[in-house]
Amino acid sequence: MSADTPRRIIVLRHARADWPDQVDDHDRPLADRGRVQATEAGRWLADSGVNPDHVLCSTALRTRETWKLVAHELPKRPRKTVYEDRVYEAQPGRLIEVIQETPEEHADLLLVGHNPGVLGLTQVLAGDEGDAEELNRMRLNGFPPAAVAVLSLAGPWKLVEPGVARLESYFMPQD
Repeated sequence: MSADTPRRIIVLRHARADWPDQVDDHDRPLADRGRVQATEAGRWLADSGVNPDHVLCSTALRTRETWKLVAHELPKRPRKTVYEDRVYEAQPGRLIEVIQETPEEHADLLLVGHNPGVLGLTQVLAGDEGDAEELNRMRLNGFPPAAVAVLSLAGPWKLVEPGVARLESYFMPQD
């Protein structure tokens, strides 16, 4: 795969989580509504023709559960899924560092993480570049649970930095 290969970063926020008593934040499970949202997000990805070949997922229970439900809706499984501690509660700069470590043979990367990091990452990477309607919808709605942003870029993963991407599409489940 050449350095100029078109690439996509698919940013997915975990679906709605439950708040059970006596459970550490990292171990919060999905709420019933979250399971529905994650399935909706997976169907949207499949219907949009987005099928990642590499996944970086936070180690938090709610992100892992979200990813498993999304993956079930995709036409084929990605070649690799990495559960990464550094994605949990990460800010955009840290998320960019993790993305830069993606092996070059992968063209479509799905990152499953948390707000405010995933919204910030999407905003930092795309800035004002992208489909005007999609940018406006994201500005108005932020990044609610199970929201997805699809960003396109060219060049190697190691050169991902602020402003290199374009927002192609944005999805948020019905609430």
